[in-house]
Amino acid sequence: MKKLLTALALAPMLLVGSLAHAQAHSDKETKADAERHRAMAAAHEAAAKCLESGKGHDVCQKELQAACKGLGIGKYCGMRHAH
Repeated sequence: MKKLLTALALAPMLLVGSLAHAQAHSDKETKADAERHRAMAAAHEAAAKCLESGKGHDVCQKELQAACKGLGIGKYCGMRHAH
């Protein structure tokens, strides 16, 4: 029981330490991450313009998926919302 309480007491400190380590990026990694975010934003802006043009949801969704290939997680380019 004492070991369990000690582990529970240390858990927040270990979590904070691992989060800090996980967020430490080199300048090169930070630049690449920013470029991916810009590319995803451009793809989403193009999707919004596609919808506004009247092409239809399915067509615009396919264009978004093609533009985001390799950028985001999942087929929605790292972003999904309700309709």
